Amino acid sequence: MVSDYGATVSTQHIGAAGELLVQYRLLKLEIDSARLTTDSGVDLVVYAPGNGTATTVQVKTVREPTPAGGRGAPAIGWTFPHASPAQMLAVVLLSTDMVWLFTMDEARLLAQQHSEKGARRLYWYVGAEKPAGVRVGLHQAEVERYRLERRAPHLFPAGPGPVENIGA
Repeated sequence: MVSDYGATVSTQHIGAAGELLVQYRLLKLEIDSARLTTDSGVDLVVYAPGNGTATTVQVKTVREPTPAGGRGAPAIGWTFPHASPAQMLAVVLLSTDMVWLFTMDEARLLAQQHSEKGARRLYWYVGAEKPAGVRVGLHQAEVERYRLERRAPHLFPAGPGPVENIGA
C-alpha cells in the first residue's frame, strides 16, 4: 500500500497508527493506557482510576473505506477472532481518525459475518445514508453511540480530582 506521500505503508504501520490513535484519544480524556508489544490478541491495557480496574483492548485498524463486496457502496470493516482474550474491541478508521469502542460481547453480537475458523467481521456502510436496496448491514449513523469519545468516560471512570494543598 502506498501512502499519500508516496511511501509504502505496511499493515504493521497501519496497526501501530491505530493503536497510537486510540491511546491519544484516551489521553485527551485523561485516561491512561499502555501499549503491549507482544502479539497476544491484546494491544492496550486501559486503567480506570475511578474504580481501580484495568481493561484489555484489542485494536483493529483500516486505512479507508472500500467498496462492499469489491463493487458496492463504500464500507468499512474489521475482522477479529471470536475467542479474543481482550475485554474490548476498538476499531479505527485512519482516513478520518475515527475510533469506536465496543465490549467484546457487543462486537460479537453486531458482527454480521462469522467464519468456521472462528473469525468475525464487523462492518458498516459509510456515507450520507444507507445505500438503497441494502437490507443487511449497519450504517455508520447506527454505531455513533459507540464512538470512543462518548463511551470511554463511562467505561473507564476517572478518579477523584486533584488533591488540593490545603494550609500551605
